[in-house]
Amino acid sequence: MAQRGIREYDAKRMLARHLPQFSEGRFEYPGKVVLIDPETVIDLLPREHPWLEEERLVVKPDKLFGKRAKQGLVLLDASFDEAKTWIRERMNQRVQLGDVEGSLTHFIVEPFVPHEDEHYLAIKSERDGDRIHFSMYGGIHIEDNWDKVRDVLVPIGEELSETDLEALLVDVPPEQRDMLGGFISAAFRFYSSLGYSYLELNPFVTVGDEVVPLDAVARLDDTELFWHEKDWGEIEFPSAFGGKLSEAEQFIKALDEKTGASLKLTVLNPKGRLWTMIAGGGASVIYADTVADLGYCDALANYGEYSGNPNTEETYLYARTILDLMTREEDPRGKYLLIGGGIANFTDVAATFEGIVRALEEKRDDLRRCNVRVLVRRGGPNYRVGLEIMRDLGKRLDVPIEVYGPETHMTEIVSMALGEGKR
Repeated sequence: MAQRGIREYDAKRMLARHLPQFSEGRFEYPGKVVLIDPETVIDLLPREHPWLEEERLVVKPDKLFGKRAKQGLVLLDASFDEAKTWIRERMNQRVQLGDVEGSLTHFIVEPFVPHEDEHYLAIKSERDGDRIHFSMYGGIHIEDNWDKVRDVLVPIGEELSETDLEALLVDVPPEQRDMLGGFISAAFRFYSSLGYSYLELNPFVTVGDEVVPLDAVARLDDTELFWHEKDWGEIEFPSAFGGKLSEAEQFIKALDEKTGASLKLTVLNPKGRLWTMIAGGGASVIYADTVADLGYCDALANYGEYSGNPNTEETYLYARTILDLMTREEDPRGKYLLIGGGIANFTDVAATFEGIVRALEEKRDDLRRCNVRVLVRRGGPNYRVGLEIMRDLGKRLDVPIEVYGPETHMTEIVSMALGEGKR
């Protein structure tokens, strides 16, 4: 599972769309939210969203960083004209948050909600299930009141039980238990049914019979995209604040956007010794987890996938990019390239290997100079032909290439490369 942060705007957009369904119509969040970026013509927004000129507003950056109020980056109870001025003064402004510097390029605008009490709710994925945190005392000082936060673990595949709900609501006055309990249950169903790995509403408030999330932080499991593409809508996974895609990452991102296949690349450590070219989103997670379990996180150079049956040219461009990155610098200990994956359902292994072979041929001299050892493990349609192609390639290029089929455990080549397994 790859947890990817999403904008507050998208989390609230999805809450507005799906919360009634998961609360059986009990809770409705209007979802009056607008996202403004450098290309937005702010003066035209009221045509589509008349409430911008009818209600008092809240404005804040939507750039995947927290504690915005403590940073003085939240405008409260503002008119539309005040909101426009505030945004224009800060659009593209460089700000320093701790050790990270970045530009403010996206802002969220929503109605100002007068309130008194603020509550806290967070749900996060753990190895054994999903942990729910709840407190009657939320807001910017939640860390100072962490002793008032209650939590329960809902095991994998199970529903939130009445016993668990009672444990979360132990500090809630009797007259509020029905409403808050109903909202927590609905929020958990929303979270677990739509592929979330983290959801934090801090604070959320009650106004009469309504529950309103004032702030939201969320991450999705991006391997769920196939199942939830319609539920998520046009979702964006922005880079972290201050983060900037490298030229290679931008190239693969652009390539991915032009194909029906999936091509992903994140460079973790340009000087890493262990580079991967993994077929399948699930497999890429398993390989990365295996490296971590063996204690070699520092050696892992990249994370990514090629899947969805990319054609030969797409696979060639993907492989060439990775090979170029891994051979820019030498390491006296040598380097490893893992070409791995599970057993493909419909991807022609031999066809995708044609693109990889072409890239390896072009980078022969660099591979030899950097003392690269290639370990291949694949299964699926035409895998025998593909493995034989790779075996012959190693002999022809005089580059050590070891090949393994489905008889070998999927991640065994990780331990082989790191010296923990048999050769």
